[in-house]
Amino acid sequence: MNETHHEPTQSEPQPEADQQHETEPKPSPAIYIASLADYNNGILHGRWIDAAREPDAIQADIDAMLASSREPNAEEWAIHDYEQFGRWKVNEHDSVEQISRIAKNIAEHGYAYAAWADVFEGEEASYDIDSFHEAYLGHYDSVLDYVEQMADDLGYEDELAELPEHLQSYVRLDYGMLARDLRLSGDIATVEDPNGGVWIFRTSL
Repeated sequence: MNETHHEPTQSEPQPEADQQHETEPKPSPAIYIASLADYNNGILHGRWIDAAREPDAIQADIDAMLASSREPNAEEWAIHDYEQFGRWKVNEHDSVEQISRIAKNIAEHGYAYAAWADVFEGEEASYDIDSFHEAYLGHYDSVLDYVEQMADDLGYEDELAELPEHLQSYVRLDYGMLARDLRLSGDIATVEDPNGGVWIFRTSL
């Protein structure tokens, strides 16, 4: 199937995410549903369905597709393709309820949600949107950019400026080391965006 395809542990203000991704067109996740009765007889019979809807609406389209089959016992179906789900991998027999939940959140919150759901699969069984908002730290060009923005938001450089002038030239924040230690600590998870940059998530809520 092809897809067309340190953070501080204490409660502190978070840096602003890259706003460019807020203005990009939102995804429109879709799935291709195939009739298994037809498929098993060498016939391709199915339909592309908008997945970012309520389960009942998705199921109605599946039922209509099966009803239009020429096979007498067309009752079973499977997902044979999908698009615009980002990092989320749709499985052949995922439930309509799960498809609906994931697709609606991707359509509303973009591919950052898909990346989060992929990273935390199994840990966030319900893929709760509140958990996503708590975990999502933003989209940045790199972890280094995130650390520099975080330090600026928290006023670290301003604090250094309070040092006696004769000491200021000797004191510097090593942002590269901060970024490295943050990634190695496991306090954040990063997911590369195929279009550039990274999505960053807090791992401990």
